[in-house]
Amino acid sequence: MSEDKLKFTVEFGGGAELLFNKVKKHNLELPFTQKWTIGKLIVWLKDNLLTERAELFMQENSVRPGILVLVNDTDWELLGELGYTIEPGDNVMFISTLHGG
Repeated sequence: MSEDKLKFTVEFGGGAELLFNKVKKHNLELPFTQKWTIGKLIVWLKDNLLTERAELFMQENSVRPGILVLVNDTDWELLGELGYTIEPGDNVMFISTLHGG
């Protein structure tokens, strides 16, 4: 492997950032010890960056309904959802479409 770290950006919006210590943008460098998919990233985010109320971000092994996931401004549903392999330089966005009332 030419690099030992996978470098990419994760962003949160629409209120999802409130679950991640109110930080909207994270520049991540994860070890290339495995193939990083969106599914593995979601679990890593829960274990390493999530600061409160995991149930508002995750449901079972995925994001909960109402959270839009974009990879480089493309809906993850077009890219294979949880199975999408993250590439160097990708921008992964999680946008909450749920709003309290």
